[in-house]
Amino acid sequence: MDIDNGEGQVQVHLKTKQEHYAVPDVPYAIDGTVTTAELNTFVNALLLSKGSSAVDFDFLVFDEYLRGRLCDHLREKAISFEDAIEIEYVERFPAPEPQDCLLHDDWVSAVKASGKWILTGCYDNTLNIWTNKGKHILTIPGHTAPIKAVDWISLDDDTGRFVSSSQDQTAMLWQWNVGANTVECVSVCKGHTRGVDSVSVSPDGQRFATGSWDTMLKVWSAELEDAGEGTSKRMKESGVRTPKITLQGHRESISAVQWMDASTLLTGSWDHTLKVWDLSLEGIKAEISTNKSIFDASYSKLNHLILTASADKNLRLYDSRTNQGSVVRNTYLGHNAWVQTVMWSTTEEFLFVSGSYDNQNKLWDCRSPKAPLYDLLGHGEKVLDIDWSNPKYIVSGGSDNTVRVFKSRKALVENMDTK
Repeated sequence: MDIDNGEGQVQVHLKTKQEHYAVPDVPYAIDGTVTTAELNTFVNALLLSKGSSAVDFDFLVFDEYLRGRLCDHLREKAISFEDAIEIEYVERFPAPEPQDCLLHDDWVSAVKASGKWILTGCYDNTLNIWTNKGKHILTIPGHTAPIKAVDWISLDDDTGRFVSSSQDQTAMLWQWNVGANTVECVSVCKGHTRGVDSVSVSPDGQRFATGSWDTMLKVWSAELEDAGEGTSKRMKESGVRTPKITLQGHRESISAVQWMDASTLLTGSWDHTLKVWDLSLEGIKAEISTNKSIFDASYSKLNHLILTASADKNLRLYDSRTNQGSVVRNTYLGHNAWVQTVMWSTTEEFLFVSGSYDNQNKLWDCRSPKAPLYDLLGHGEKVLDIDWSNPKYIVSGGSDNTVRVFKSRKALVENMDTK
């Protein structure tokens, strides 16, 4: 076999964890130059004999998606062509469909979906509530500078509670009466001395954390009764809330904050570090040093890995549980400008989304570092925030004054299956 040209045959075993797509577990001799498209044809031909209809698959060879010829993939991994190669095939995640474009009056720098609602924050200092079908419900003034982050605290048919943070150095707690469609500011949270770029609500909804350009991480009560007396629709001074905990450790702006569990927080910063904070000890539990400013970070509760977004166009994967936490587990190449925002799927262990100053969103599988699964096009200017909290919808805000909503066909199919 001429290994340089990839000519000749390779022995492969075809495996899948999706039992209904299993093919006979025997060695197959296939050409070394085979690609994903040809493997797809081959597996579907085997399945056709079992009466299955055609399915699109992706192929994992040594834990990484096959993106070119098999022989090139094996050479890059330094795998002998004489060995029997195990190839795992998985049903391809369907391309999300563009659904809606929600027009705003200014840059949309914060988005968060929950149930059938989408909460947005803008550079015109307002919050907005929309349905995921694209209907505008409410515009909410209150902040005195651009809004940088939002998060839902709780939501049911009658009441929604959420928090917003702004360059005006405050976070604000809000209560929305869904039926009457009225909102009141429950509390103004004061304590930061510069703009508040990030906010995250704890899993139990009782606390939230903020990260600021003042380099401080602060934890606040999210409970209504903490507001103090005299809270009314007009914000009174008595409605001011102060932090329960203030944590110092970063040297520059905190650009990302997320609860990893009930007592653990992750922060990412322009100082090139990720920090894991233990709130019971009120100190740093782990630190990951990177060589780039971090604009966003996302932790997955499914796989316990951390993704970062940076100015050098790349996304990086880290594992805070190991002694070599600062070792980059993988780098994801595909954006053409700095990456502003990233978020793991809450239901798909390997999938995440990112948004960049190249005006594009991308949907990735963490086992495919060389290329995203899909480009999610629509924004005419840079993407400022992306959210996949609701498995059915990928939502992003940009400096083109729009929110783009992409519908996940997989979540919709599964939803129909369970009805």
